[in-house]
Amino acid sequence: MTSTITAQDLTPEAFAPFGEVLDASGTAEKFINQGRCARHHDRAKLDFTDGQAGISLFKSELAEMPYRLELLERHPLGSQAFIPMSQSRFLVTVAPDAGGVPGAVQAFIARAGQGVNLHRNVWHGVLCPLDGAGLYAVVDRIGAGSNLEEHWFDAPMTVTD
Repeated sequence: MTSTITAQDLTPEAFAPFGEVLDASGTAEKFINQGRCARHHDRAKLDFTDGQAGISLFKSELAEMPYRLELLERHPLGSQAFIPMSQSRFLVTVAPDAGGVPGAVQAFIARAGQGVNLHRNVWHGVLCPLDGAGLYAVVDRIGAGSNLEEHWFDAPMTVTD
């Protein structure tokens, strides 16, 4: 039996248990570059047990809705931020921890111009751009040690929009 999850719009309030929404909404904290650039300052908490922050580029193939969710992963040693470099919506699936496995899965649709910062140890799905292949800058922990856990579901879930 396959369960179905309906994706909701990505908002800071709904996503708060899992991390931060990265966008330029609200009032800028300061203006720089001769007053021509609004700086929305310090939007995400980077959290690493050791190692250092690094920026990698991820290229992801197009995902289609409804989406077949088969696995979630998490990173116990550091937070992970996904910052789109292409103008595409993308699907974000997350779940709280329930004794070492994912709890109730939630799904969000990030609109073009939004990114996310996932807190350390948050279960999440893989990158799923919805409007074409996606290019993302990813800020995460670079260092020794195992920073990836995967959980494959016995029965896949279907995510709809």
